[in-house]
Amino acid sequence: MKWGKINIYWLIYIIYSTGYRPKLQNSLYFCTKKINMGIFSLFDRKNKEKLDQGLEKTKQNVFSKLNRAITGKSTVDEVVLDNLEEVLITSDVGVDTTLKIIHRIEERVARDKYVSTSELNRILKDEITSLLVENHTTDNDNWELPSDHKPYVILVIGVNGVGKTTTIGKLAWRFKNAGKKVYLGAADTFRAAAVEQIKIWSDRVGVPVIKQQMGSDPASVAFDTLQSAKANDADVVLIDTAGRLHNKIGLMNELKKIKDVMKKVLPDAPNEIMLVLDGSTGQNAFEQAKQFSAVTQITSLAITKLDGTAKGGVVIGISDQLKVPVRYIGLGEGIEDLQPFNNQEFVDSLFNK
Repeated sequence: MKWGKINIYWLIYIIYSTGYRPKLQNSLYFCTKKINMGIFSLFDRKNKEKLDQGLEKTKQNVFSKLNRAITGKSTVDEVVLDNLEEVLITSDVGVDTTLKIIHRIEERVARDKYVSTSELNRILKDEITSLLVENHTTDNDNWELPSDHKPYVILVIGVNGVGKTTTIGKLAWRFKNAGKKVYLGAADTFRAAAVEQIKIWSDRVGVPVIKQQMGSDPASVAFDTLQSAKANDADVVLIDTAGRLHNKIGLMNELKKIKDVMKKVLPDAPNEIMLVLDGSTGQNAFEQAKQFSAVTQITSLAITKLDGTAKGGVVIGISDQLKVPVRYIGLGEGIEDLQPFNNQEFVDSLFNK
């Protein structure tokens, strides 16, 4: 006998009418819960696999150097720590952050009296995780737009070539998939084809973009974008900006003008200033971050192009030195390859053999 929808509905009705209502409700609840848990675990597993693949070269680089640093040693002594310091610095963690990590490990060695080299991997993992937590770089998987800011305005900055506009497009896709109404602002009016590039992303994702002609005043574009987003009850606004860093005074004045004009529409705007960095450039990314932080307040980071590079250690150093949380990391060219940064998963992928 075939069971159609009507027969199933009658079966549910009969079970309800015979007093088995609680059992049916429980069954339906647990079935739904298991299905949802299965879907989420599938996505989580896929993201973790992508993260493992994206950090593979960095992991190989770190562990090959770490193994050489402890060869022939059974305990963590001054020689091992000197070698570890070199490993971290040459893995693009950065000098200041490396010295901080070494100091913490020295304190643990002094406290515990005896630390074997076999424990070094675990201790290093613990200390790096602690650093990321201290810098508020925690679990962004469940980060949500603040409900007291609507629209929530994100001003996106970064030099040309880091993947800034692409990151905006991928963020728009993520927000839209989360059920948010998204607006884009094409305020990079100087770079050739920048407006066309963000227009392509708006068409691809299916969200509106506010734009003007090339060479227009970026602040004027930002003003129009916020007015339109506010009038149409948008949830989030992503503003692209010019990526020129060779003239810091010009950049500072331009960003200040954009922010001042935004406040005429929304007094609290921008709610977030996100700096996009190319992780594959290692310490150059760190230098860019320092220069940008000197001219404007940075509230979050998106670090792109970590796949295919051995310089993933730069994530640790930049977050530590700027005291700014890493919100997203880029692990590929696909639209879904911009992942919310999770410090525990990042460290696990970096250190688990």
